[in-house]
Amino acid sequence: MTHPLLAPGFKDRPWWWEAAEPPQRDATLPDRAPVVVVGGGYAGLSSALTLQRLGQQAVVLDAERIGWGASSRNGGMVSGGLKVAGAGLEKAFGAEQARAITATAAASLPFIEETIAREGIEADYVRCGRFSAAWSRGHYEAMARRADSLAEITGLPTSMLPRERQHEALGSDHYHGGMLVAATGSLHPGKYARGLAAAAERAGARLVDGVRVQGIQEGPGGFRIRTDRGEILADAVLVTTNGYSLDKRGTALPWLARRLVPLNSYIIATEELGETVIDRLFPGRRMVSDSKRVLNYFRPSPDGKRVLWGGRASFRAATAEQTAPALHAYMTACFPELKATKLTHAWTGHVAFTFDHLPHIGVERGIHYAAGCQGSGVAMATWLGHNVALKLAGAANQRFALDGLPFPTRPFYFGNPNWVLPFIGEWYKLRDRIDRMAA
Repeated sequence: MTHPLLAPGFKDRPWWWEAAEPPQRDATLPDRAPVVVVGGGYAGLSSALTLQRLGQQAVVLDAERIGWGASSRNGGMVSGGLKVAGAGLEKAFGAEQARAITATAAASLPFIEETIAREGIEADYVRCGRFSAAWSRGHYEAMARRADSLAEITGLPTSMLPRERQHEALGSDHYHGGMLVAATGSLHPGKYARGLAAAAERAGARLVDGVRVQGIQEGPGGFRIRTDRGEILADAVLVTTNGYSLDKRGTALPWLARRLVPLNSYIIATEELGETVIDRLFPGRRMVSDSKRVLNYFRPSPDGKRVLWGGRASFRAATAEQTAPALHAYMTACFPELKATKLTHAWTGHVAFTFDHLPHIGVERGIHYAAGCQGSGVAMATWLGHNVALKLAGAANQRFALDGLPFPTRPFYFGNPNWVLPFIGEWYKLRDRIDRMAA
């Protein structure tokens, strides 16, 4: 039975695909390639573009369609390494290395802006800023303590907006004020994935759909890559599968899968509301995320006609349609006037976290990798792909601070957290409730 919140013609696929569904490409697997990139998302496409510019022929393989995964499913929020800046780096690495890591992460925002401009990618990009909404008074105070350091790291202003002025940034009384961060943009992720793929192809990269890598073995003269469509030989291999590094049919690099925690993120799109309503809910049309452990992130659509709302709607296996009512409830807790609003789309995709909360590039047994964007990968994945390509080609002229860091895992963890995630999710929800009651 169809849920009453779902509009006629409801689709369980990304709203982004209405304008930019990943196209079908040639699935012919070449016999050999100088560089094989496993994973056709932002990181893989960015690396292929850089490799081609450096004279290194790249073949990009994806198990589905190029750009099919998180790259055309995310919320389209473009941040400059803000999550990395809050990772307790100084305690872990010391002041000097912590500054280098945060500066390196922050450089992802100007890099993606330069990439979009240089390649002429039409992706509805706007540097709009973000409102980080405080779930409680304690969260607001914690934000206030970080505001100046974030401004210093990003080189762009931050400011605190107390609860009595919250309507300047958000048409809701649901939060306890928050922080305005200038170092954030917005784009249409499907159009960006398509544009980045086109740029890589123009540079000479070969993009191949529907090839699932099942194993990589190093041997005399290079690597033998086993796939469900046969074998391909390569001089070098780069793995950029991130949240899709492990599935029921195997993994390209088990060592990497053991260091990534994949999570489902869910998003809904409302029916069209009109620009007057959108401007009332989102003054300035900024991106919004809240400070809950089980966070919500939300925004106006690029055309200014509907709300896109995302979050961790379930820590158990669930379809996008099953979780849509929960996201609708989160949305209407913030925006009560949308209680009768129906949903036209709901979808899900995988993001990947690391145990140390940092992105990583590096080499393991001769195989290069880039991964771990902490659920904020539009700019970061593009930046990681570029820098790991420089490393692979021997063209890096300075050390990249996210390269070669210790990359932890946990005993008896093999890349599938599903057995423990429901317990962690309930614990996080309880702590969110406690924080809210204390406020």
